Amino acid sequence: MTSRRPLRVVHCPVNTAGIPWTNVQALRERGVDASLVVFNRYTLHPEADRSLELEGGLVRRQLAQWKVLAELLPRTDLFHFTFGLTLVPQSLQFPILRALRKRSVMQYLGSDIRGKTPEELAYGRKAGAEIVGSYDAIRWVPHATVIPPGIDLARVTPAQPSGRRRPVVVHAPSSRRRKGTDHVVRACEGLDVELRIVEGVRHDEALAHYREADIVVDQLNAGWYGLLAIECLALGKPVLTFLHDEARARTEQAYGVEVPLVGVTTETLRERLAHLVDAGPSEWRRVGDASRDYVERVHDVERATDKLVELYEGLRR
Repeated sequence: MTSRRPLRVVHCPVNTAGIPWTNVQALRERGVDASLVVFNRYTLHPEADRSLELEGGLVRRQLAQWKVLAELLPRTDLFHFTFGLTLVPQSLQFPILRALRKRSVMQYLGSDIRGKTPEELAYGRKAGAEIVGSYDAIRWVPHATVIPPGIDLARVTPAQPSGRRRPVVVHAPSSRRRKGTDHVVRACEGLDVELRIVEGVRHDEALAHYREADIVVDQLNAGWYGLLAIECLALGKPVLTFLHDEARARTEQAYGVEVPLVGVTTETLRERLAHLVDAGPSEWRRVGDASRDYVERVHDVERATDKLVELYEGLRR
C-alpha cells in the first residue's frame, strides 16, 4: 500500500460460505485495516469481528443497523458489501456513501444473482465496483470484475484418494433440491460405492468428511461450482459437477490451465461416475493431482487478495 495510513475496509453484512472472513484475514496480512461486521453469525461460518445479533421486529433491527453504520462511517474508507446486501436499505446506503465520499464494492456469490434480470440487479451499479466469482456468474453482471473465491491453501493439506477398490463418494448439499441430491442417490444405486451425504454439520466436521472421500459429487443444476468443490479440489479429490461449456472455456483461457472438474448432467452422471469408479485409484489420484494444481492457479487466496487490493486502490484514486 502506498498511502501513509492503511486503507480502512469493512466487509459486511454476512459471512456467506466464509468467503468474507477469508478475504478479511488475507487483507490484514497485506496491511489493510480490514474487519467483518455481520447481521448475525452463521452456524456453519460464525467468524466475524462483530455481530449485530439482529432480532425482534423491523424497527428494532433497523435501529441497530443505522447505529452501526453511524459508528463505522467516520473510521471507514471503503465498504465491501456481500451477497447483494447492505447495512441499511440500498436506496439510502449508496447516496450516503457518495455524499461522504466513501468508496464501495458489491460482491456477488452466485445464488444472489443467478436468473435475475438486469433491472433486478441494477442496484449493484450504485457501488463503485462489482465483483463476481466466475466466468459463469459474469453473464448476469457483464461489467463486473471476476475474482474467483480464494482459500488459504497453506491450511489445506492434500489428502489423495485412497487405494480402496470400493470408493467413498461424498455429496454435501446445502439444499437437496438445488444440488440435485435425488439424482446423486439414484446414480450411485447399483454401483460398488459407499455414498456419504454430508449435511447439517459444522464446517470443520464437513472438511473431515471431505478428506475421507475418494470422489466428490457437487451440484447438478447451477452450471458452476462453489466453495465445497474448491475445498475438495484443494484436497486433491476428483469432483463431478454440472458446468456450462462457455464458462469452462473462458476460465481456461483466462488462467491458462485446464478445468479438471468432471462435467456431468443429471442424464450423464451415472455413466461418468461409473467410468471413474471403474478406472480405479490411479485415475482418481491423477485427477486429484490436477485438481490441486488448478486450485493453486485459480483459487489461492493470495491471488484473490492481489486482485482485491488492486481494485480497492483503483477506487481510491
